[in-house]
Amino acid sequence: MIEASPGETLVVRASAAFERFRGGDRTAFDDLVGMLTPLLWHTSRGQGLDRTEAEDVLQTVWLSLVRSAASVRDPRTVVKWLLVTTKRESWRVSRVRGNELAHTSTPRPDAETDEIDRVAVPAEDLPEHVAVRNERDVRLWHHVRELSDRCRELLRVIAFADRPDYAAIAEALGMPVGSIGPTRGRCLARLRAKLSTDPGWAS
Repeated sequence: MIEASPGETLVVRASAAFERFRGGDRTAFDDLVGMLTPLLWHTSRGQGLDRTEAEDVLQTVWLSLVRSAASVRDPRTVVKWLLVTTKRESWRVSRVRGNELAHTSTPRPDAETDEIDRVAVPAEDLPEHVAVRNERDVRLWHHVRELSDRCRELLRVIAFADRPDYAAIAEALGMPVGSIGPTRGRCLARLRAKLSTDPGWAS
């Protein structure tokens, strides 16, 4: 397990683990998977995939890294490589699913609804507390879905990245690095504005 130093970014830690892996330390790959899977998971889910599809995408991406490790010339680009590969594989899966849906009348559950259904609820909570929290989760995801595609994608990546590296995220999302912070602020402001006008959220 890699211990993070104060101020050390995700890219720095991932680069170190990747270098160790390419040097023959097989446990370093487990470290890499552990630190980056949450980021890649939410990147894939942000493309509209459901849980099973996202799991398949991540498995494909990690296998691709094992096979292509030697082709990643600069270890500092491994996070970008994984983010780009995850997005491309997610797009591919989405296109395949779209083609399949065109030939069937069976509706596909909405990805965000699936996310709500998987909200973990502590067993010790009283029923009335569970009901209130679940209602707030439903309202929160409803308003998140009303944001622009860019806001939804950015908030997913930023929210679930441990010490997010803005440079890597900006490059992966095709955004100027200087716009990440301001865009994040605007997206959160829009979300707060929507929630503040929702009587159900305020109550």
